[in-house]
Amino acid sequence: MPVAPPIPRLPSLNALRAFEAAARLGGITLAAEELNVTPGAVAAQIKTLEDDIGAKLFERHAKGVRLTALGQRTMPGFVTAFDALGQAVGDLSREAAPWKIHIAALPALAQLWLAPRLPELRKRLPNMDVSVTALEKPPNLKRVPFDICLFYSEKAPSNGVQLDCDEILPVCVPGIAKTLERPEDLVDTICLSDTSWANDWSVWAQVVMPNFDFVPQGPVFSLYSLAVQETLNGAGVLMAHKSLVKSHLKSGELVAPFSASVRLSKSISLWIVPGGRSNDAVNQVMQGLADVSLLGDN
Repeated sequence: MPVAPPIPRLPSLNALRAFEAAARLGGITLAAEELNVTPGAVAAQIKTLEDDIGAKLFERHAKGVRLTALGQRTMPGFVTAFDALGQAVGDLSREAAPWKIHIAALPALAQLWLAPRLPELRKRLPNMDVSVTALEKPPNLKRVPFDICLFYSEKAPSNGVQLDCDEILPVCVPGIAKTLERPEDLVDTICLSDTSWANDWSVWAQVVMPNFDFVPQGPVFSLYSLAVQETLNGAGVLMAHKSLVKSHLKSGELVAPFSASVRLSKSISLWIVPGGRSNDAVNQVMQGLADVSLLGDN
């Protein structure tokens, strides 16, 4: 009677994923953020893996963790393997539903630039199923099933287009604008800020009033769309990205109390995920977004 050889028991996939993420990102906290779990869960998974193999993969110290020599030698293989797994899962999802397009976008662009244009995009492409995920930075594209990215970039992507330049200027409701005669008047005005673009006020002030010591005073928001809404509510003056408030300027809900604006180096850019699919559905959505990009400008 033939005897089948025993099948080796593989370590937990979650434990391997925790090790790979912590090793690649250089820390347990960063790995936890990427995997959307707690740092304690990542640490526990790594401990389980170390117990399974009978060796340490990280050295613990006061400032965090550091890969052991064994961890350093084996990390590249796991990064390659999880990249390949992520790519394979993405390919499976895309092949199963080619009409479903997933867009990754900066939160402010998703809420203030893309959302107003989605109805027209659906009208032009009624058979497409377009989903949007807001992210603070472009994702690790080998690990997530996105097809298109919408972020700011300093140069036109090789597999995409730049849609709109980026310039900043103060905006407010007309009633507040009437109280402002010159930029220096902002020193006595509530100035709204956004954490993602915390330096916008200083960038603008250095160009417009370089010899004036100006420090904005007022609330700070972690969501740019909330800062825009508070500006519409009359809460103060916002250093706005013009491309995101064009519709409010056009309607007169918001006005620019001063004519001076400052052009930034980055522009709104749209690109196809490198290594992802580039089929007719993706190309149609890319072209559709490029076509509707001018909505609100005229």
